[in-house]
Amino acid sequence: MERNALPAGGRILLTGVAGQVGWELLETLKPLGEVIAPARAELDLANAASVRQTIRAVRPRWIVNPGAYTAVDKAESEPELAYAINAEAVGMIGQEARAIGAGVIHFSTDYVFDGSGGAPYRETDITRPVSVYGASKLAGETALAESGAGQIVFRTSWVYGPRGRNFLLTIMKLSRERERLRVVADQYGAPTWSRDLAKMTAEVIGQCEADARGLELATLLADLGGIYHAAGAGETTWHGFAAEAVRLQKEREPNARFAQIEPITTAEYPTPAKRPANSRMDCSRLMERFGWKMMDWRDSLRAVLAEL
Repeated sequence: MERNALPAGGRILLTGVAGQVGWELLETLKPLGEVIAPARAELDLANAASVRQTIRAVRPRWIVNPGAYTAVDKAESEPELAYAINAEAVGMIGQEARAIGAGVIHFSTDYVFDGSGGAPYRETDITRPVSVYGASKLAGETALAESGAGQIVFRTSWVYGPRGRNFLLTIMKLSRERERLRVVADQYGAPTWSRDLAKMTAEVIGQCEADARGLELATLLADLGGIYHAAGAGETTWHGFAAEAVRLQKEREPNARFAQIEPITTAEYPTPAKRPANSRMDCSRLMERFGWKMMDWRDSLRAVLAEL
């Protein structure tokens, strides 16, 4: 058995394959073993029966769950659906995983914090979500922990990549269509490349398999598992992210016209859901336990722009 491979016959069940992280995970997990990645029509996280039936049919060694309700503002008017996908389904995944001895990798968010802190958040800091989305994701973390399954939760932030719907792609589109773009400059965090997140996940699973040496995953994850922060290195604001993206693209297309990126305050851009002012995350635990350092957001931005 290769160091990064699952035991013979081991399967990975991957949710949310149509999403940014799920799409990247589909490729990065393949070298580990067979990946079963049902489409939403086959595995609907809002449908309890669908979740349980799929897991029982596949009987995976790992369940990797990037699938989520991510419409932050819409969640304020659809709390039941947000909780069904982000909390109830996660609890069911944990229950089914415990029954078959599977390990669970789940993705959460900086939105579990209120953003009032002045330093990067550590895993042990008090959670206090200020939106339905954040509260539903925190409820998912709790439900998974209470299920008793062997599990690792990766809290991340500001996820983006070259496909799907995300802040970078919106900015790059609008910057070609408008003369000015006003972007919030008082919310701090770090953009996280979906591919870097996927590569890190594959590395962690590989390390767990190497360390298991015949142990049950639940036994191993009782020590190695829990919550890890996994966001891009460095820090910026949404305005800083947008301005740097446009600056870099101007270097690539010196004759093209792009919008001026102007800073505004959160108060000048009201949204249904409140956003954390501070989304910075301390990822030192990930480095200490698994030796993985997330890419600096500037480096990942250059890599993503090169693919557009």
